[in-house]
Amino acid sequence: MTDLDALVPPPDAQASQRPARRVLVAQRVSLAALLAATAVLYVWGLGASGWANSFYSAAAQAGGQNWTAWFFGSLDAGNAITVDKPPAALWVTGLSVRIFGLSSWSILVPQALMGVLTAWLVFATARRALRGWSPHDGRALSSGTVHGLALFGAAAFALTPVSVLMFRFNNPDALLMLLLTAATYCVVRACESASRRWLALAGVAVGFAFLTKTLQAFLVLPPLGIAYLLLAPASWRQRIIDLVTAAVALVVSAGWYVAVFTLTPASLRPYMGGSQTNSFLELAFGYNGLGRLTGEEVGSVGGGAPGGMWGSHGVLRLFTGVSGGMVAWLIPATVLLAVVGLVLLGRRRGEGASVVRAAIVASGGSLLLTGAVFSAMAGIYHDYYTVALTPFLGITLALGLGVAWAYRERAWVRGSLAASAVATGALAVFYTSEAGGIYAVVGWVALAALILAAGGLAFAPATALALTRATLTLGMVGALLSPASFALQTAATPHSGSIVTAGPIKAGMGGRGGPGGGGVGGRRNEGAPDGSGLSGGTPSSRTPQTMPGSRDGSRGGAPGGTSGRSAESAPSTPRSGAAGGGGLLNGAEVSHDLAVALTSDASDYRWVAATIGAQNAASYQLATNLPVMAVGGFNGSDPSPTLEQFQAYVAEGRIHYFIGGEMNGRRRGGSEAASEIAAWVAATYPATTVGGTTVYDLSGR
Repeated sequence: MTDLDALVPPPDAQASQRPARRVLVAQRVSLAALLAATAVLYVWGLGASGWANSFYSAAAQAGGQNWTAWFFGSLDAGNAITVDKPPAALWVTGLSVRIFGLSSWSILVPQALMGVLTAWLVFATARRALRGWSPHDGRALSSGTVHGLALFGAAAFALTPVSVLMFRFNNPDALLMLLLTAATYCVVRACESASRRWLALAGVAVGFAFLTKTLQAFLVLPPLGIAYLLLAPASWRQRIIDLVTAAVALVVSAGWYVAVFTLTPASLRPYMGGSQTNSFLELAFGYNGLGRLTGEEVGSVGGGAPGGMWGSHGVLRLFTGVSGGMVAWLIPATVLLAVVGLVLLGRRRGEGASVVRAAIVASGGSLLLTGAVFSAMAGIYHDYYTVALTPFLGITLALGLGVAWAYRERAWVRGSLAASAVATGALAVFYTSEAGGIYAVVGWVALAALILAAGGLAFAPATALALTRATLTLGMVGALLSPASFALQTAATPHSGSIVTAGPIKAGMGGRGGPGGGGVGGRRNEGAPDGSGLSGGTPSSRTPQTMPGSRDGSRGGAPGGTSGRSAESAPSTPRSGAAGGGGLLNGAEVSHDLAVALTSDASDYRWVAATIGAQNAASYQLATNLPVMAVGGFNGSDPSPTLEQFQAYVAEGRIHYFIGGEMNGRRRGGSEAASEIAAWVAATYPATTVGGTTVYDLSGR
């Protein structure tokens, strides 16, 4: 035999390799198809949502124009004040705007791509855990079964209505979930071989997640840490050292920015929005941190809705009303199968069993802890927060189902599988009946499919493998049918503002609405970005096209108006005693004439205008593509600028106009600087009405 003969496999070996190669190709094609379908679902018709959350769109616009604004997450290119979140999500959209120009697509497509990457990570995490597992007293899972289970988990994540909503939207949640899912994947990899490197990478991912949405990123730390500490194949000493290393990686990856922000002189950076002391740590641990749990959020805005503006908290919060239809479809089945999986795995030492256990603890623990925190929150809560559950739901569901499937010959396991199917079908009928119409029909079809699947599972040991797999497939399809109908409705519905919901269930259908009510598919009036207050966006911000006619695309025309001084024309300020959201939920309608007035002589000023509240400022900024100062930050309750600082800016000729605007809402503490500024402007400058809006020319011209 020649050397060449040794390199060429014999004909029998070649023939045996062909089926395996075909299976591999089929698996790759099916994964590509799932990711492509997810991309289409998340990208199709994105432009209909306009600026989506105009608060973050304005910040992305500012970041695309000014590097300082980009780095610090400033709302405006003049660097008056930041958004009330860390800047990591804005680093992505700001770069996109800088590269591709300002449009709804340049802002929203990155969110959709994050959704596709998250779906891939859900698949990869579930597949990684299951493919190396060989149960010694159960049925081994074939490569095709493992692949199918991982695909199912990824599809469950992608089709959950709140996932569709938030990966088609520009809140920070999209990047947050990508990073936390990546951290979970890294921990699973670390648990395979006690890899310090993979565990450190998990710490880095959580660190950058902290720079996306502060303390919410840390909800996954207990489950991820416990999974590695208890189940990694290493000595206790090494596991503790590895966890300390990961903690250091987390602190460094998050702390560098905190240090830079803290050490940068206040005169060289924007004010930290959402804080009362210009402090990043105050924002992280107060308004955006523990305040969400306790309800003690200084400077936030509340109302007098029954049960609290954010609804009653408790375990049913995630299962009733709007939140239920957005996320809860598969939660009971997922929790049940996770428990079944852990019981079956127990202390078994089959190959890869510890990795599966670790993956269930990491993902299932993150699901339960995050859900428990959301249920207990006494502070600001919005239904779309529940997107934080969806990646962990997908991973845990795939793992629990996989373990149960391997032990399906046991009667109690088959009973658990059947119970999970029936429970999912019952929830499908419940939520689709609330929506009514065609959705109710879909719910009953799903229930029928799941009952058939449950019945088939009862006879799983006695039937042929092909029929058993068909039963499993029927159950998977039935489980996804109803949430998929809500997901399609969500994708087909434009969403703009800051309080958005997914699916056809809305306030008044037994659900809890946010301030200002809600429209079809949860399209509500503009509200607080990511729940941080109740400021309003603007109707005009729903269409990102700028106004034709001016140098930046703003509509041309003369800034006609009437001048005069009266009490009625004084700029409005936040009303500390008013109930409800009022103007905080509805920013300014930017008229043709006002846009032209703002763009005139714009190069002579650092800010073409100032107005109270960030959503109002975002409206004018997006309409003109020019910096507008948000007095008082998002809620109008931050001490930025103070009256003395504002007067100095005016004296130095940095601000052209002050724009009045309605700002209702009961404020919980915070600064009175915005009220003082509004009163000073009204007492010092004549009011002019431009396009139906009260404007004060501060230039003295």
